[in-house]
Amino acid sequence: MTPIVSIIMGSTSDLPVMEKAMAFLEEMEIPFEVNALSAHRTPQAVEQFATHARERGIRVIIAAAGMAAALPGVIAASTTLPVIGVPVKGMLDGLDALLSIIQMPPGIPVATVGVNASLNAAILAAEMLALADDGIARRVAQYKQGLGEKIEKANRQLADLKDYTYKTN
Repeated sequence: MTPIVSIIMGSTSDLPVMEKAMAFLEEMEIPFEVNALSAHRTPQAVEQFATHARERGIRVIIAAAGMAAALPGVIAASTTLPVIGVPVKGMLDGLDALLSIIQMPPGIPVATVGVNASLNAAILAAEMLALADDGIARRVAQYKQGLGEKIEKANRQLADLKDYTYKTN
């Protein structure tokens, strides 16, 4: 299948962070590709990727980067596709990457999730795609329903812990 989501990492060291996004997209049956590109080390390749992503069938880009975290913004500057930035924890607990990604100039937006929150990036990408795909919309709705069921189950388990009730004086 032709990928419709592209996951781009600044380096392969970001792969452990992005595995949750990859697993979610696979679960949702959304075809995706994964590549490592560096805004600083391979700037021409990044621009080539971004300018041709739409014609290759890509509809959403998830870009992960740490430290200076220029990759999501550089991609967003060269495409009209939505870009979701995933700041990767490194220096300063990822705050440096988070601020680099969210502080984009007017006209170059990058949707940004929390530090190392690749799962949320994949969910957001799926929700974007669900606007035009009823199958994806159904699968995302089922996933979210499952989240609620997990909380309800946890509350039932907590209710069974009668010996651990909070007592006031």
